[in-house]
Amino acid sequence: MIVVAGEALIDLVPQGTGALAALRPALGGGPYNTAVALGRLGSPTAFCSRTSYDSFGEALLNGLRAAGVDVSGVQRGPEPTTLAVATIDEHGSAAYSFYVEGTADRLFATPPALPAGTRAVSFGTCSLVLEPGASAYEELMRSAAAQGVFTTLDPNIRAGLIADADAYRARFLSWLPSVSLLKLSEEDARWLGGSPREWLAAGPAAVVMTHGGDGLTAFVRDGGEYAVPGEKVDVVDTIGAGDTVNAALLHGLAARDALSGPALAGLGSDGWKRLLRFAARAAAVTCSRAGAEPPYAEEVNEA
Repeated sequence: MIVVAGEALIDLVPQGTGALAALRPALGGGPYNTAVALGRLGSPTAFCSRTSYDSFGEALLNGLRAAGVDVSGVQRGPEPTTLAVATIDEHGSAAYSFYVEGTADRLFATPPALPAGTRAVSFGTCSLVLEPGASAYEELMRSAAAQGVFTTLDPNIRAGLIADADAYRARFLSWLPSVSLLKLSEEDARWLGGSPREWLAAGPAAVVMTHGGDGLTAFVRDGGEYAVPGEKVDVVDTIGAGDTVNAALLHGLAARDALSGPALAGLGSDGWKRLLRFAARAAAVTCSRAGAEPPYAEEVNEA
């Protein structure tokens, strides 16, 4: 079982140009997209979050169920669902503004235990920024790592939500001893102001950096560095592409029984490049269609 911990929200995606373009609601949130992608790829997956009782919250849970994701551990509340208003540029890249005050996911509480058979837990995005839920997710991350569970982190920086950038950067560094695999984008890395080798020295066994359409690079603690190009595709938008990479990496590692630090070190050049190519293919499928619509297993070759 792979557990994905973090927010579920509604993306409001413009259907035209201009400030008053019609907005289409879409299921979203980085952790939510990761869970859906894992379910579609065929990995046993559970979602760990807090959602609203409103109609958006029900739709989010239904989307998880449709992907085969276990939602039995999702907390519920009467507060509204978080909204993210997307802006799509001419290259299909998305930027967001958020409506987060008083929303349900911010009141997440650390669960007493992880589901039986949990092999990995994935964290990231807004859920590690917005209090009081951020501290609860952080506690879960540290607890899982202390139990020897494989952990992944995708900071997926949303700078508009971070009131104190220096405090967040320090907090990010404090997480790294509890992280097995760090995945982030070039843009995240520039904002954080560090380097893969610095982060590896702080704890993770591997760092995977995405370069948009130019592919991915894995940096391993033993000094290995493995890169693959991006898959060529007609980009509709990039919503959910990084989340699909998260899912593809976890799915591929689980298939290889490689959800541990030593196993990551033992993948070698061929293993890492096969895994990264699989992640690039999966992300390309997501980019080829509107919104966060990750691929099903039959749409991508095996990892």
